[in-house]
Amino acid sequence: GATRLYLFGISVDQQFRTEYMTRLADQPGLHDMTYIGLPPFYPAGWFWIGGRLAALTGTPAWEMFKPWSITSITIAIVLAFVLWATMIRFEYALVVSTATAAAALAYSPAEPYAAIIAVLLPPVFVLAWSGLRGRSRGGGWAAVVGVGLFLGVTALFYTLLFLYAAFTLTVMAALLSVARRKVDPLLRLLVIAVISGLIALITWAPYLLAAARGTPAESGTAQHYLPMDGAELSFPMLKFTLLGALCMLGTVWLVVYARTSTRAGPLAVAVVTVYAWSLLSMLTTLAGTTLLSFRLQPTLTVLLTAAGAFGFLEATRAVAARVHRQNATRVVAVAAAVGALGAVTFSQDIPDVLRSDIVVAYTDTDGYGERADRRPPGAEQYYREVDARIQEVTGRPRNETVVLTADYSFLSYYPYYGFQGLTSHYANPLAQFDQRAGAIEGWRMLTDADEFIDALDAMPWEPPSVFLMRRGGSGDSTDTYTLRLAEDVYPNQPNVRRYHVALDDALFDDPRFDVSTIGPFVLAIRKPSTI
Repeated sequence: GATRLYLFGISVDQQFRTEYMTRLADQPGLHDMTYIGLPPFYPAGWFWIGGRLAALTGTPAWEMFKPWSITSITIAIVLAFVLWATMIRFEYALVVSTATAAAALAYSPAEPYAAIIAVLLPPVFVLAWSGLRGRSRGGGWAAVVGVGLFLGVTALFYTLLFLYAAFTLTVMAALLSVARRKVDPLLRLLVIAVISGLIALITWAPYLLAAARGTPAESGTAQHYLPMDGAELSFPMLKFTLLGALCMLGTVWLVVYARTSTRAGPLAVAVVTVYAWSLLSMLTTLAGTTLLSFRLQPTLTVLLTAAGAFGFLEATRAVAARVHRQNATRVVAVAAAVGALGAVTFSQDIPDVLRSDIVVAYTDTDGYGERADRRPPGAEQYYREVDARIQEVTGRPRNETVVLTADYSFLSYYPYYGFQGLTSHYANPLAQFDQRAGAIEGWRMLTDADEFIDALDAMPWEPPSVFLMRRGGSGDSTDTYTLRLAEDVYPNQPNVRRYHVALDDALFDDPRFDVSTIGPFVLAIRKPSTI
């Protein structure tokens, strides 16, 4: 609570997430987080709302990231409870939604837009099961429409979970169609697909149109990531922990009641499809890519937690029904006490689960140049001075200026466009990441400003007019400026190789550039009159 930064601070993945919100706080339209003139490739829904809240309140987007994350997850938890309460008893809804909320907060909060979807998936799958079944031809359509709306919103928030949910719904519809020997479930699935597809076009249409009319999109490397968790199946029910015991109870409940319960059935299908997705992901490695199955592990945990909560409730009710009436109340009281103790114990352990993410939030330097742990700030403390100098020299709005830098958190705090992204995995496939990297590497061979400016003006993309670099260190000549770039080396883990590009300082030793030293940075700005 003493830091302005959210979990994992402004490091690695949170850099591009914060950059995305900063972009959409500065401009209400759909824009790529890094590359000027391109529509977004990553779903903008969650970031757009957060960005608009930041703009409305006058709060820097990086500072809004934390309260918006907490608020949006809270809203999703409440919505999940309300949805459960419309389908099951109030007490059951309270227990299940509390359990799944705790699991989501422990294992998915660093990606808040993923936690939102994950906590809502269990009740939505149960709702979808009833809608796809449709006991009568005119029944269940409200559920079908509701699921279609949810799936569409999911497409605006998180592509992977959208695809997983669509896959699960397809399996559900196929099973119901075969079991009942009717096509009605498939027709209802088609309605869900149409509704969700129309909603998804809100953010996907600009990208698809640009890809169809402009330079063909690269295949992209967003799926080029295979950590250990993605190379093996996850079995949370086998872990010797409190949550593991609950997941094991949920697994038993799913196996026993999958064919007879309208809650166990869809949850069982959802769990099985997680494992099916994981196996497919392993298979796609033969094609040189993955399906990022490791990112479904929090979803699997939430699903099994929901099943475990139901299993605990059903076991309590079964035991209470088998004892004398005067002892039934005692059984319920004991179960309530055990459940409460387990919930409190698990909740108290959540900060320990998130310890590494919390530590980074305290040790990273925020947009005001401060660290929450009160230790000396990092190089980010000079960003405000860098920004002021850029504004002074260019006199242009930040969103009209392209910056080339390897200190990507600068773009997270200020809405400048970047010439090159953090890594190819987060880069827009329309941006031609590899060609841009090749152009930057080619500048190493240049020797004077005339050659450099000619190379900049000849590029097919809008060239950078601001260069935020570091001075050459050990291994580099002191009369060079360096950039630390990245290339994809999948299937290696880590999947990124960092390398340095050293540019001769003679490229900027020209009246057409304004060169200054600010802290550890060398800031070279091409004067507007020369562009």
